[in-house]
Amino acid sequence: MSESTSTTWLTQEAYDRLSAELAELSTNGRTDIAKKIEAARSEGDLKENGGYHAAREEQGKIEARIRQLTDLLRHATVGEAPKDDGVVEPGMVVTAVVAGDEMTFLLGSREAAGGTDLDVYSEKSPMGAAMLGHSVGDTTSYTTPGGKTIEVVIKDAKPFIP
Repeated sequence: MSESTSTTWLTQEAYDRLSAELAELSTNGRTDIAKKIEAARSEGDLKENGGYHAAREEQGKIEARIRQLTDLLRHATVGEAPKDDGVVEPGMVVTAVVAGDEMTFLLGSREAAGGTDLDVYSEKSPMGAAMLGHSVGDTTSYTTPGGKTIEVVIKDAKPFIP
C-alpha cells in the first residue's frame, strides 16, 4: 500500500537526484546490506548477535526509503519552477507574516529543497493549503488542529531556484 497518492512538485534536478538515489539503494544498497547480514549470520547465535540485528535494522531503513522514493517519484510532477507572478503555489519560496512572526519557507516537498537550509511546508498542511492561490499582499487564515485561527499575510512569493 502506498503512503500517499497525492502529487508532489519536483524540479528536474530533484527528480534526477532522487531517481539516482533510488537506483543506488535498489542495487548496491540491497547488495551491500545482504552481504553484511550474511557475514553477521555466519558469526553464530543470532539472538546475541548485535551486528546481525544492526544490519537487519539498516535493511529495514533501506527498504522503507526505497518504498518512499518509489511512491514519491511515481506521483511527482516534474517541471520548471512556477511563474514569477507572486501567486503562492508549490515550488515557491514564500515570505509571510504568520501570527505576527515573519518567516520564509519553500512551499512544497522537503525532497525538492535538496541540500538547502530552507524550512519546508507542505501545500497540504493547514497553513500551506490556506495560502495556495493567494497573491503577495493578500491576508488569509487557517485553523490549527487545536481550533485556533492563525492570520497569514503574504509578503513575497518567488520561484524556488535550486
